[in-house]
Amino acid sequence: MNTVYHRADTRGFADHGWLKSYHTFSFANYYNPERMNFGALRVLNDDQVASGMGFGTHPHRDMEIISIPLEGDLEHKDSMGTSAVIRKGEIQVMSAGTGVQHSEYNRNKDELVKFLQIWVIPNKKNVTPRYDQISIKENEKINDFQQILSPDQGDEGVWIHQDAWFSLANFEQGHTQEYRVKKPRNGVYVFVLKGSAKVAGQILGTRDGFGIWEAETFMLETLEDSEILLMEVPMEF
Repeated sequence: MNTVYHRADTRGFADHGWLKSYHTFSFANYYNPERMNFGALRVLNDDQVASGMGFGTHPHRDMEIISIPLEGDLEHKDSMGTSAVIRKGEIQVMSAGTGVQHSEYNRNKDELVKFLQIWVIPNKKNVTPRYDQISIKENEKINDFQQILSPDQGDEGVWIHQDAWFSLANFEQGHTQEYRVKKPRNGVYVFVLKGSAKVAGQILGTRDGFGIWEAETFMLETLEDSEILLMEVPMEF
């Protein structure tokens, strides 16, 4: 088993006034050659957007882009004609493929939008751009892993062009459970949204990240009521 530990306070940080963003991996003006990615997981941004503000229309291509709102309402528009609002308890995915432009705004007048922006490098280039958004709240599980993303259409959660699986763990204090890696040579990046846990022997606090690879299984034990995101991705792509 190999591991890498990223404490919350070692992430890159950008303060644009209207946007405060923590970068687990190199992004924009934050560059750390030792933190370029974790396998196919290229971007993990922890964003906070002021009311009435947002990201203007900008392009993407050949990237799987996942948004997970944590607080507030995030408005999305894109060149595919999509106009949608994403809220806590939902997940959004956009395959940029041959090219797409989109914008994201905080549509609330008096509260922040907080969301995770995640980029996964795809296993196919030049695919037709697409958009999907689903509720994950209605299938929420307590003290069990809830799959919210996979490579398979029709499977639980959204799907992307990569052999990746994302799961949420809403665990009560003292719950212990084994995670079994779904595909050989994949790794798992564990990100604590709130609470604290011991993962493969490493104690993690809120917004800490921990990568594990060359392991078939590992144990997760919560030290308090916790919400944890597990992102399994190929380490070679």
